[in-house]
Amino acid sequence: MKRDAIVVLDFGSQYTQLIARRIREQRVYCEIQPYTLPLSDIEKMAPKGIILSGGPASVYETDAPKIDAALFTLGIPVLGICYGMQLIAFLLEGGKVHPATEREYGNAQLQVKSTSEPLFADLPSELSAWMSHGDRIDELPEGFHTIAQTPNSPIAAMVNSDGTLYGLQFHPEVEHTRDADKILHNFVRQVCGCEATWTMDTFIAEAITDIQARVKGERVLCAVSGGIDSMVLATLLHEAIGDALVPVFVDNGLLRQNEVEQVLATCKALGIKIEFVDAAESFLDALVGIINPEQKRKVIGAQFIETFRAKVTQLGPCRFLAQGTLYPDVIESVSTKGPSATIKTHHNVGGLPPDMPFELIEPFRELFKDEVRAVGAELNVPSHVLGRHPFPGPGLAVRILGEVTPERLAVLRLADAIFINEIKAAGLYDEIWQALAVLLPVKSVGVMGDERTYENAVALRAVTSSDAMTADWARIPDDVLARISTRIINEVQGINRVVYDISSKPPSTIEWE
Repeated sequence: MKRDAIVVLDFGSQYTQLIARRIREQRVYCEIQPYTLPLSDIEKMAPKGIILSGGPASVYETDAPKIDAALFTLGIPVLGICYGMQLIAFLLEGGKVHPATEREYGNAQLQVKSTSEPLFADLPSELSAWMSHGDRIDELPEGFHTIAQTPNSPIAAMVNSDGTLYGLQFHPEVEHTRDADKILHNFVRQVCGCEATWTMDTFIAEAITDIQARVKGERVLCAVSGGIDSMVLATLLHEAIGDALVPVFVDNGLLRQNEVEQVLATCKALGIKIEFVDAAESFLDALVGIINPEQKRKVIGAQFIETFRAKVTQLGPCRFLAQGTLYPDVIESVSTKGPSATIKTHHNVGGLPPDMPFELIEPFRELFKDEVRAVGAELNVPSHVLGRHPFPGPGLAVRILGEVTPERLAVLRLADAIFINEIKAAGLYDEIWQALAVLLPVKSVGVMGDERTYENAVALRAVTSSDAMTADWARIPDDVLARISTRIINEVQGINRVVYDISSKPPSTIEWE
């Protein structure tokens, strides 16, 4: 199906993924590509608009990422954001970019010079905008004029004479910019003329057609964990290929308290005939002595493949392996979409062995978590499944800092269960994107029953988010935190100290490993 699309060329901004997400919220398809994408490939994609992301470089540096200025002659509307705007000015005749005398970071008062300008349609003449830059444009390229400014940026927004090339010094994709959604809406809908065709019902129809065309009646092994992604994936695959689906649930010994029973019950309720494999012993044996988090993920990824290989030997051939890999998994695992740094390897992306005996099927590879939830809702997956907090594929292994042992797993399971149960009891679970406990590799002195203790510390982590690309720490009330801490220290033998993580993402990640 031909659909209107926006392409974001990535120059390494921490906000690049947010741009794509915000545009998809306008029900317009958007994908991220590296800034090195050849012009010929862009022309073949035939996007209705192009966005140049921000980035950490300065355009006048010798090795700064650049594009071919011929991009601006394709007749496709272009919006440059921060570095992207500076790049437009740098590449076109007459534009001058220099280091600013004062770095502008945080909220700034933007004065819009003309609210009749399509990009600022239906916006006030003054609004708060989020700045994050050290350079600024001192002279406009030929044929451009200024359409907004701030006290520190005389050229905070610009446009060329025919209204096809725009530049914004601020970030319209972040929530700190007032009416940010309207600015991107105006670019996508008014300037580019995109139709709102990116919906989850159309995605489902396309995904089913693609899966059927690729599989052609052959069996598909599907890794089911009980989490949102894998349950929605299994439901989609069942809709597409029926009994050719072979769903497998592996107990890797790294699951949360009572999770095996819960997953099996959920699958039964959904009508999914699950193949259950108890592989806890082999996973824990493979993790003996492993401390480095990247190595943990790779060991677990390889162990999953060996487990599936053995199951296929028992059940008969399966050519395909389906996984609920998401866009953030891909972005954080492998730097393939631009110069952004690899954050961590997800076990089902960079953690898979190169000699894997399956062809991968990953229908959700370009979806954000909230889009997967929307797919699940369209497929009538129960709300209690869709509302579950995310849980990493490597399980509790990446919530135990240091070596993973049965004893440490038992301690963490109980602490985590208390944490989750208490936030549910307080009515906070649905307000929190993800909550977890982390067992730290440190011990501290305490006093219990008039005796000195020297036991483990556990960190609690709870964040609010809409897509996991950015997150803020959840403001759990003091009395709830106090109750959680008291219960964990009293009920979990081996823990005498509880701390609460108040880090946002960025700069921290949601999981500790």
